Amino acid sequence: MDRPDAAVDPPLVPIEDYAVLGDGKTAALVSRRGSIDWMCLPAFDSAASFARLLGTPDNGRWLLTVRDATAVTRRYLDDSFVLETTYVTATGTAVAQETMPLGDGRSDLVRRLVCTDGSVEVEHEWVVRFGYGRVEPWVHRLTDAAGDDAIRAIAGPDSLVLRGDRLPSPDGRRHADRFTLHAGESVELALTWTRSWDPVPPRLTIEDRLDVTRIEWGLWARSCAYDGSYRAAVVRSLLVLRLLTDSETGGIVAAATTSLPEDFGGERNWDYRFSWLRDAAMTLEALLEHGYSDEATQWRDWLLRAVAGNPADLQIMYRVDGGRDLPERELDHLAGYAGSRPVRVGNAAVGQVQNDVLGEVMCALEMARDAGLEETADTWSLQRRLVDHLLTRWREPDRGIWEVRGDPRHFTHSKVMSWAAVDRAVRAVEKHGFDAPLDRWRDERDAIHADVLAHAWDAERGTFVQSYGAAHTDAALLQMTQVGFLPADDPRIVATLATIRAELEVSPGLLRRYRTEHTDDGVAGDEHAFLACSFWLADALARADEVDASTKVLDILVGLANDVGLLAEQYDPVGRRMAGNLPQALSHLALVRAVHSHDLALERARR
Repeated sequence: MDRPDAAVDPPLVPIEDYAVLGDGKTAALVSRRGSIDWMCLPAFDSAASFARLLGTPDNGRWLLTVRDATAVTRRYLDDSFVLETTYVTATGTAVAQETMPLGDGRSDLVRRLVCTDGSVEVEHEWVVRFGYGRVEPWVHRLTDAAGDDAIRAIAGPDSLVLRGDRLPSPDGRRHADRFTLHAGESVELALTWTRSWDPVPPRLTIEDRLDVTRIEWGLWARSCAYDGSYRAAVVRSLLVLRLLTDSETGGIVAAATTSLPEDFGGERNWDYRFSWLRDAAMTLEALLEHGYSDEATQWRDWLLRAVAGNPADLQIMYRVDGGRDLPERELDHLAGYAGSRPVRVGNAAVGQVQNDVLGEVMCALEMARDAGLEETADTWSLQRRLVDHLLTRWREPDRGIWEVRGDPRHFTHSKVMSWAAVDRAVRAVEKHGFDAPLDRWRDERDAIHADVLAHAWDAERGTFVQSYGAAHTDAALLQMTQVGFLPADDPRIVATLATIRAELEVSPGLLRRYRTEHTDDGVAGDEHAFLACSFWLADALARADEVDASTKVLDILVGLANDVGLLAEQYDPVGRRMAGNLPQALSHLALVRAVHSHDLALERARR
């Protein structure tokens, strides 16, 4: 059989052409043409079994598509992650539905393709490569306990089982099939991961799992009371944040992928399949603002487990199970997306000192208390110890929110967030009477505030700067008003906002996080507009009661989501393409929080 031709999928699938499926434990990326090019099993940070995303089809993929389609449209069914793709050809129409079932304690992906009109030619290719596309498994046919035919791929501890109405045949180092479906005919397929020593579990009823999964996602989304003009974007973003949350441990990963490039062809490629305290705390705030208190409890419990021990051992990120070991290594066998190398797994930033992190955590925990989450002696004891430790090091330089790999600096954002951490701790004591050295904390809070005003404000230029002594800004400064360091109408904040736009706005509404020529981040190359920072711009404008300007920016940014509502980390306005890992939690949570601030500003304007 011939290899599938370029009409099935281009050699390089644009990042925005991917949709995501997930089951609360891991995720898969599927292209517009039906190729599952990235899937890590059984967990987000497991090694990929399909890694074509960062290499070639020989690094593993699962393709189920209609050949010679002249039009391809897709959508998620209702508020779910059941993906429906419609293929139109010169001879007929077919509709595919696929999902990763929820709540069954298994790792499955199910697919159903139905010809609804005329006839269509179907292409099916199954290439399993464990170990991020490196390990070719032993593949054999078998009959399961129910008498169903199956294909099982095994290597080391991993096993993938493929079952369905029509299984592909061996063809060299892959399995492939090509056949015709006529109106009313369908094909169903199910993929299941198991440990290699476990027996093959029962085959799923695919239509039932599609329906149940759609309903379960919809019930979760229904808890969102938001009904404003950006409802579709907000609900989809909340769903993405839920998808990126481990349903068992409560850990929230920053993205479903590794090494999708910030600089195409360059080395700015990072593994985001871990739980950053900062991103997770911000996600918690976004969920709390929309009524999801159960997730707050789960994440707070995860935090307690993850950071238990000596506060000096606090990390900026952890595995979703709270594990601390995230060694960074490079996968030389993968060509990289668009030739962007190295492909990295693990993340060396785990060992960095980033003094801003506790600020985000304490802000989130305050919001959780205000939402009714009960504080215990253990949870407050943890916070007190973390704050006391921060007070021993806030005067030291750090790597900052952007995890620069150059020299540490006195980043203004880190100082502001250190202030926020102590401020929230002081407020907790004042409001709830918790045991703490209140006078000392108040003095330290005031000292941090004074330090920032003395060293981060450039009076000559009339702006706050990225770090003490710098002559340029950083989009992270937009968070100064979010945490209440200064009022939104303070002349210094207003002036800084204007300077940030002048220095970092590369296209209307689109901000870089910083300019690489001014910031030694230790990595070669450049990058594109950072979507979270761009949403922070909309947020800052709303807080300053510039509602029309905020609306204009939000309209631009919401319009950049792909056809199924997903956002990556960055956007290239020249190439009109997404860049960086997908879907990116920070982008989606920044959207949700910017809309929240925008709607509050609208309400103030009405009053």
